[in-house]
Amino acid sequence: MKQTSKQPPIPIAALFLSSCFLLAWLVVIGDRVFLIDRLPAVIHWTIHVVGLLIGLGWLLWATRSSHQGSVLACAALSMVYIVWWQASIVLTDALVWDTLRVTLARWGTVGLFIIGLGWFVRWVERQTKRASQPTGAPASDPVWNPFNLDAWYYGRQGKKLNQSIGAFAVYSFVFMLVCLMLSQLNGCRETYEMPAGGGVQQQIVQTIKVQKVIRKKFVVNPYSAILFEVPNIDETVKLNLNEVTKHQYEIGYGQGEGAGFSGGTFRGKVRFIRLEYSGSDWDQDFGIGGDLNMLTEYGIRTKHKIAERTESRHVVQLKNFPIGKSPPVVYMTGQKNISFSNNEIKTMREYITDKHGMLFADNGGSRHWENQFFALMNRVLPDVRPVPIPLDDVIHRVPYQIPFLPFVAPHGSRKEAIGWYKDGRWLCYYHPGDIGDAWSDGHAGVKPEIWEACYQLGTNVIFYGHTEYNKWLDAQKKDKT
Repeated sequence: MKQTSKQPPIPIAALFLSSCFLLAWLVVIGDRVFLIDRLPAVIHWTIHVVGLLIGLGWLLWATRSSHQGSVLACAALSMVYIVWWQASIVLTDALVWDTLRVTLARWGTVGLFIIGLGWFVRWVERQTKRASQPTGAPASDPVWNPFNLDAWYYGRQGKKLNQSIGAFAVYSFVFMLVCLMLSQLNGCRETYEMPAGGGVQQQIVQTIKVQKVIRKKFVVNPYSAILFEVPNIDETVKLNLNEVTKHQYEIGYGQGEGAGFSGGTFRGKVRFIRLEYSGSDWDQDFGIGGDLNMLTEYGIRTKHKIAERTESRHVVQLKNFPIGKSPPVVYMTGQKNISFSNNEIKTMREYITDKHGMLFADNGGSRHWENQFFALMNRVLPDVRPVPIPLDDVIHRVPYQIPFLPFVAPHGSRKEAIGWYKDGRWLCYYHPGDIGDAWSDGHAGVKPEIWEACYQLGTNVIFYGHTEYNKWLDAQKKDKT
């Protein structure tokens, strides 16, 4: 009589612990993919660390001689791969090893494809064995069941091969379709993260060089027995002393190491995002030779980490940024028409009020654009009236003191900056004189002191938006605690 080896049962406690962990792990993965880390970071790290330990237990259990080759052992090894793969992605993401993270994500997906293919092949084989059993149907009827090798579309020769090719094609299509759907669900979400660090909201102290001239005095004894050449009594020696009044603080906000923001992350960067809108010429001085010059100057002057290139987004794409991880400032310019739909008006209002964003608008060259912009803001913020922004306001003093409003040429009826102010902050900053043209290559031919002041003003507005956003994040955290 043939004896079959019976697999030992799985302890109920181990099975219950594994089930609870898998449920918590799925919640954390769902939060990371779909909700953009709404759960506290400590929960994410706890689940992934526990996953490493439980995965090790699964691995030891599955590699025992009594379990090798069993369905449960293969399932345990598959879960070890998936759990450890996701933990490695989270770790490399936290360490900002972006190249390694991307490599792990890509090749890990290939491994997931192979594991899934193995399970799919096993399922197809089991279904094929069941379908091969006689059913009593007339042999003349065509067979449509794909698990039956006698299906008419498999032909007369190479039936098994044709079934395998068809199964592989179906599995590949479904796998890619699922990946595409997940990428779209995750792709419609964007995040903006400020650079981590800290600092104070103060002016940048300029470097001062002081030159001191020290005159040497000589006392000569004319009756000395030692003969030497008498130097010129008027000879002086200049001693150059550079006394640098370097600021002893970092430009930023909050407690943190290095220049940045306490509400930022290690992978965060200051980005320059321009709004795309209907009405033409939204891209005036866009990208290299324009916006990128301003972003580069901001990084040099503040020591904040900045993005490698500038960006643009349609107005409706501001919806993709969740509350707490939205751009602190977006930029808008042009000189012709401005056309916003009702949906875009609503999106813009939600971005400014609910997501605590700020609009930096620049009149690129016409009174018509100014009139249209003020009409637009009347629709976006109907309960807020525009007012002149004084030169002694913090937005004109930090980190640079702006003694006058610099512009290439005033367009429209105003020569001062206009703002929309509510709840203790500027919601929108309007510049009347094409500041973006001064940032461009060649600086529109204006004097150096003008384009330098334009860079300083741009730095102030961007820094102001990020600082106010950081203050709001701090207030949100205090409210939760």
